[in-house]
Amino acid sequence: MSFSLPAFRRKWSCRGYMSVGAAMVTVTLGLADRAEARKYGSPLDIFGIAAPRPHATVHSAKISGKVPLPRSRPEEAPKASDDAPAETGGKPSAEMPSPGKPAPDKPSADKPGANKPAEAAPPPEKQASACRLALTEEIAIAPSIPDIRGPGACGGEDLVRLEAIVLPDKRKVAVKPAAILRCTMASAIADWVRKDVVPLAASLGSTISDLDNFDSFECRGRNRVVGAMLSEHGKANAIDVRAIKLANGQSIGLTDRTMPREVRERVLHSVCSRFSTVLGPGSDWYHEDHIHLDLAQRRNDYRICQWNVWDPLPQVAPLLPAERPEEAPPREVAAKPEAKPETKQGVDDEAAEKSPASARKPAADGNKTQAHKPATKKRR
Repeated sequence: MSFSLPAFRRKWSCRGYMSVGAAMVTVTLGLADRAEARKYGSPLDIFGIAAPRPHATVHSAKISGKVPLPRSRPEEAPKASDDAPAETGGKPSAEMPSPGKPAPDKPSADKPGANKPAEAAPPPEKQASACRLALTEEIAIAPSIPDIRGPGACGGEDLVRLEAIVLPDKRKVAVKPAAILRCTMASAIADWVRKDVVPLAASLGSTISDLDNFDSFECRGRNRVVGAMLSEHGKANAIDVRAIKLANGQSIGLTDRTMPREVRERVLHSVCSRFSTVLGPGSDWYHEDHIHLDLAQRRNDYRICQWNVWDPLPQVAPLLPAERPEEAPPREVAAKPEAKPETKQGVDDEAAEKSPASARKPAADGNKTQAHKPATKKRR
């Protein structure tokens, strides 16, 4: 007796025929070829929700009572690394021992990869810029510092701390105090000192020793005005220079009107040819005692050079009079007014005519006349 499942489903309905379904299950289980029975599902399992049947290998394993072993690893297969973590748990997987091969040793706690979590990979190092590679210790002592991220747009990248400038003869010009600048600005300052200031100091008979740094990086607005645009100082792209000190102790004040005008004009021409912004006396009253230098980027490479080199101040007369020369007459004689000879002679003649009897006065009057006559003769 044989049954066909498609014909059964087409001819018979599952509703109300539970006994027939049970008979079909009994006949199906009694088939000699179990593999043929697995090709078809249960007649009642129309929607495929019945539990799957166990594999034949499982029943045979229970009957025989033997556990199958995995095949041995081929010799040409690559060896697995000991520190490779398993897919689950993050622990290294242990290799299954194969017949004729000893079991691998357990990882020791002293080994670096034994039962330790994988360390986080360090962040990639920032590649040095072309300016940083060019600004070597033969040009300036300027160690790199981390990037600054201040409030707003303050700060910058590729920053250095300019401590000293190395001259071609290996002497160092100290920057006091050290200036925090961008690498490009520090490189421009070093070139200016090495190529322009050194010849200037040599013309004065000395060498440069220090650079007076009045201000460098500072997160602030222009001229420290509240609400103003961000200054180039806030971008570490500017420096204020007040003076240049020489080895002989002389200090060249860039805004000092007592310094020779030619010296200050040479400094003016050198900085205006190197920097995009130069502010000094005459630009505004904020820059009357120092010179502002920066490398601000503007449209069409526009530059600003506002620095009036004033003439030396006139000499002020002393408050006290000069000492009286020795050859000068005494102060009493110099202060007494002198009368004209003609006028005095006419007065004497008129007085003689009015009083002809003045010669016959008593002796007392004679004494007065005698005392007055020598003075008259002396004047003449």
